[in-house]
Amino acid sequence: MARIFYSLAGEGRGHATRARALVESLRLNHEITLFTFGDAYALLKPLYRGTNVRIRPIRGARFVYRGVELDYLRTGLRGVRYAAHILPEMVDLLSARIRREKPDLVITDLEPALPRAARRCEVPFVSLSHQHFLVVNDLSSLPARLRCAGEFLGTVVRACHQGQVKTIVSSFYAPPLKPGYKGRVVQVGVLLRPEVTFTTPYSGGYFVAYLRRSVEMGMLDALKALPQRVMVYGLGERSPTANLTFRRVSSDGFLEDLAGCEALISTAGNQLVGEALYLEKPVLAVPEPGNYEQCINAHFLKASGAGDWASIKGLTPSFIRGFMDRLGLYRAAIHPEAVNGTPAALRTLQPFLS
Repeated sequence: MARIFYSLAGEGRGHATRARALVESLRLNHEITLFTFGDAYALLKPLYRGTNVRIRPIRGARFVYRGVELDYLRTGLRGVRYAAHILPEMVDLLSARIRREKPDLVITDLEPALPRAARRCEVPFVSLSHQHFLVVNDLSSLPARLRCAGEFLGTVVRACHQGQVKTIVSSFYAPPLKPGYKGRVVQVGVLLRPEVTFTTPYSGGYFVAYLRRSVEMGMLDALKALPQRVMVYGLGERSPTANLTFRRVSSDGFLEDLAGCEALISTAGNQLVGEALYLEKPVLAVPEPGNYEQCINAHFLKASGAGDWASIKGLTPSFIRGFMDRLGLYRAAIHPEAVNGTPAALRTLQPFLS
């Protein structure tokens, strides 16, 4: 049995969902302590209360939004303050914990403090994230604007940590690796929760929309024009209106609706898109305004043939109807067996756990 320390970024639900998929497999034979904050801590803490998986709060940098758009300047300034004042304190605290508890392996998902503490204490660590595609993959196929944005974001991801013994990139797409990373990086599909892999998809004649409040109005107006029912998640419980039924976010309820929908309409987060594709559901992605990572995800989704994307302003009723007319083509391009990256990730980790 190995002792594992696992840290993850706390913004959004993607990091937490990815970690949970891995933890559910590892916890059977290993001792695991999770370190996170924000949304991820709020999601994982109740799930592992009273279990053999420990979860510890840490401090981390958060995104800042300007209206509906990600504010890169203010987010960057907050990140600088975090790096200057909070990060050194967290590295000291985590180093002391590593020396006291002596983990055999550290895993990190875009969290900078624990890997720095691991290097200080000479404990090997593995990077397992989606965002490292911005560092290791050849993005030359992207439009110039997205390619430049990807290069900039790649410098931010690279600054998060260095010195890992292995880099695992989890994504629903796999562009070619840059020459310098061949043999050093393992590309796997999306890390899927066990309940996703146990779910049988079917055709229920409705759509599922997963929204964030930042894109609420433009998307709701377009969805109301559809003839089909739409199950709307992410905006809380509300009274039904037109063809829209509003659902409270819950893992089981959302997965049940996702299994029976004709397609998913959502923001372009890697984890959610990957789960939908595994269940053979085409995806219409609407990237959050100003979120270039999501814009890149949406570009590769369209390139795969498994879906399409639109901006909020471009998400018109006629665009959605055109998407619906092509559902058969999108489904034919989906390969569920290639989406599940959990087995490959576990195989990659196994040599460090023996």
